[in-house]
Amino acid sequence: MKNQRRKFIQMGAMLGMGAAFMPLQFCAAPKKKEGDLDETVKSTLSAFGIQLYSVKEDMAVDAQATMRSLAGFGYKQFEGFDGGKGILWGMQPAEFKSLLSETGTTMVASHANVFENLEAQAAQAAEVGMKYLICPWIGPQKSLDDYKKKANEFNQIGEKLKSFGLRFAYHNHDYTFVNQEGSIPQDILMDNTDPELVDFEMDIYWVHVANAKPAEYLAKYPGRFRLCHLKDAESGTGDPHQRGVLLGAGEIPYADLIKQSKAIGMEYFIVEQERFPSGTPMEAAETNAKYLSALEY
Repeated sequence: MKNQRRKFIQMGAMLGMGAAFMPLQFCAAPKKKEGDLDETVKSTLSAFGIQLYSVKEDMAVDAQATMRSLAGFGYKQFEGFDGGKGILWGMQPAEFKSLLSETGTTMVASHANVFENLEAQAAQAAEVGMKYLICPWIGPQKSLDDYKKKANEFNQIGEKLKSFGLRFAYHNHDYTFVNQEGSIPQDILMDNTDPELVDFEMDIYWVHVANAKPAEYLAKYPGRFRLCHLKDAESGTGDPHQRGVLLGAGEIPYADLIKQSKAIGMEYFIVEQERFPSGTPMEAAETNAKYLSALEY
C-alpha cells in the first residue's frame, strides 16, 4: 500500500514538472473571439462650454443670472458675443471676474467685431482671462482674391492681439465650404494665414450642412482648429438654416469627432444652439449639457 502511494506521489511530481516545461503557446491567454465585449476604456469631456448667443434673449434680460444658471447645468466655459453692451455685458472687469470665480467657470473667448475698436476690446478680454477674440462672420466674398485679403487682415489682427496675450480665431459658416472659382474659400483662409497668429473655430454643423466632411477637413489641417461649435443636424437635404436639432437628435457623429479632434489639437468644445424645435433656449442648454456630460468617446 505504501509503495502504491509512493508511486502516485512520484507521478504527481512528474506531471507538475511537465506542466512547468510545457511550450509557451499552450499557456497563452485565449484569443478574443468575434462578438466578445470590447473592454476599451472610454473617455468623457472633463469640461465643455456654451456660446452665450444660444440664450441671447435671457442674456439680454439678466446676463449674470443666466450665466449662473448655465453653470448650474454643468457648463465650465463660456464663449461670449457682443449683444450691444460690449463683450463684458456692461460689467466692469472686476465684477465679471468675480462672477466667473463664484460660478467656477472661465470665459474662454468672445465673438467680436475685430475690425473696430480692437485694442479696447482686447484689453478687456485680457483683463478677465480670455484666451481668444473670434471673428464670427465676414460674409461670402466676391472672389478668391478677396478671401486672400481677409487672410492678410487676419494675420494683422493676430499680430495685434498677440501683444495683449490673446489669440485670434475665425469662425466659419457654410459659405466658406462652397466651391468658388474651382477652390474652397476656407482653404484660402487656412493656407494664407500664419499658424503662429491665426487659429480657427470649426462650426461643425455648418461644415456638415455644406456637404463637406468635418472629419476629413480636421485631418487636412491638424492643429489649426483649436475651438469648435457643437450643434446637431437632422438628416436630409433641406434648408441648411433649418436643420438644427438638440445634440444627439441628429446625424453628426460627435463621439467620433470629439475623439479625433482632441488627438490633433482641439481644445475647446462649445455648444451652440440656434434653432429650437421644442422648448425654450434655456431648456435646450440644459438638455445639451446632460448629453455632453454623458457622452463617451
